[in-house]
Amino acid sequence: MATRLIRDLKGLRVQVLHPPDTDGMRLIEHLRRIGCTCEATWPLPDAIDPSASVVIAAIEQENRDKILDLFLPVESSDPALLAVVSFEDPSTLQIVLECGALGVIERPIRPFGLLTNLVIARSIWLDRQNANKRIRKLERRLTSNNQIAKAKAILMQTQSLTEDAAYDSIRKRAMAKRIPMDELASAIINAHELLTSRPSDE
Repeated sequence: MATRLIRDLKGLRVQVLHPPDTDGMRLIEHLRRIGCTCEATWPLPDAIDPSASVVIAAIEQENRDKILDLFLPVESSDPALLAVVSFEDPSTLQIVLECGALGVIERPIRPFGLLTNLVIARSIWLDRQNANKRIRKLERRLTSNNQIAKAKAILMQTQSLTEDAAYDSIRKRAMAKRIPMDELASAIINAHELLTSRPSDE
């Protein structure tokens, strides 16, 4: 896993939000030596480059509002964020936490630790992406199961079927129409609601 993550850094698109000072130049130099493709942006932009896989941002108290506007709310699709800090004071760390940084790089910029931070941040980011995919899959499955359960109840009530027979009816009809069971279940629910709805009083 670690070997693959290190290999994947080659060509990784990194947006660097850092003043073009000595530390900024060193950061760009080290990233390019690792094999990353860098885009240096300063002053802070209004939006993150959508093609960036990683963003490395200088965290300064005077830019607090701009930084939080740029990175909040934290979305699952956002690139991995690494924060560059000069001081580990509570106010700076608060900004780091609020903007959802997955790692911290200290000034003065040194080669040691940069690769580790990149690999760890990417690993956490990929784990989050996988977790979000599993959650969305489970949510779709739950919605599907609820739709099928509701459709079964309708068939059991309207056609005097047992639960197993109602499920089997939905399954066979879905197979015959070559559509998912939850899609057929939704059609049954909609038809039932249409037939049983009362006209509104005029």
